[in-house]
Amino acid sequence: MTDYKRKRVVVTGVGAITPIGNTPAEYWEGLLSGCNGIDYITFFDASSHDCRIAGEVKNFDPHQYMDRKEAKRMDRFAQFGVAGAKQALQDAKLVINELNAEQIGVMIGSGVGGIKVLEDQQTIYLNRGPDRCSPFMIPMMIANMAAGLTAIHTGAKGPNSCAVTACAAGSNAIGDAFRLIQGGYAQAMICGGCEAAITPLSVAGFAAARALSTRNDDPAHACRPFDRDRDGFVMGEGAGILILEELQHAISRGARIYAEMVGYGMTCDAHHITSPVPGGEGAARAIRLALKDAELTPEQVSYINAHGTSTPANDSTETAAMKKALGDHAYKIAVSSTKSMTGHLLGGSGGIEAVATVLAIANDRIPPTINLENPDPECDLDYVANSSRAQKIEVALSNSFGFGGHNVTLAFKKYP
Repeated sequence: MTDYKRKRVVVTGVGAITPIGNTPAEYWEGLLSGCNGIDYITFFDASSHDCRIAGEVKNFDPHQYMDRKEAKRMDRFAQFGVAGAKQALQDAKLVINELNAEQIGVMIGSGVGGIKVLEDQQTIYLNRGPDRCSPFMIPMMIANMAAGLTAIHTGAKGPNSCAVTACAAGSNAIGDAFRLIQGGYAQAMICGGCEAAITPLSVAGFAAARALSTRNDDPAHACRPFDRDRDGFVMGEGAGILILEELQHAISRGARIYAEMVGYGMTCDAHHITSPVPGGEGAARAIRLALKDAELTPEQVSYINAHGTSTPANDSTETAAMKKALGDHAYKIAVSSTKSMTGHLLGGSGGIEAVATVLAIANDRIPPTINLENPDPECDLDYVANSSRAQKIEVALSNSFGFGGHNVTLAFKKYP
């Protein structure tokens, strides 16, 4: 808590490019219907890989959001970020002009950045020599470029940065944007996460770490958070973007408000480069800090969008963390993992899951955890298995955890 009067922050726009829909409306419809976005990899020949499945974004046309020359000079992750940002601005009906540009900023996280460009340029370097590498390689590859290009495309001249905290990056970006508005450093922020890392080297690396599912004979059921038969996560790609605004700024322009953002908790396990600390102590602290920041009690929480990766270590540890942080009330909270449908977007996951969380609050509907057929005995909470649920939601949390021990929880509540 700080000693200054913090400004209130609301969500007024959303954007979504996902494996189950390329607009917020398509994404939300896909979530509620339990749509599966996982299938065989088509971007490259994965026949020699241990994991041959992923959640690819289908039928994405970057030229709906930028001209061909601009698109050619962007990695796919940045195309997703810019597209999601433009969707969110349009949804919020927020026009950036010379009068407000310096008060509107961008925070878009990415865990990997332009890895496809890096892989492609490495091939060119090895086969054709250093003089044939693209002069655009570096600006296409670096992880901050989704945030930079979004500012260029929208004219937002306020605070601009990029969180690179692995699978917590999108949530860190949203939380950091929230803090900037609370402190009066911006009136509005374009924030979230994006990723496009379904590439040969990236898939091989995660598979070598034994993190990915190898249920190649059944891609539709490969991502199964909290199920005893889960065997690893499935990679996804896309972007999820929120428009956060200072409350009075939103009211003054007659903006529609999806939800109010009220809390941000961030901790580190300081334990292991990839594995969560046993018992979920670090994640539990993030949940508690978000509630403390929001001045909420566990009993006020209605829904949690879980990190829920479908890995043996995460799901049981996250369940333990929720029980540790929320006590007996954890058993009364609806919890779901939307990764069961989209796969794991790495640094983009916190963005699309924040979008899912605020839409759940706005519509009083909870997306399901699909493929939950045989619950793990250690995962004994209410995971909204296989079918969406109509339920009043006053307060919702979104959890994100990343390699390196990063833990983030975002807290939202119904407005007014």
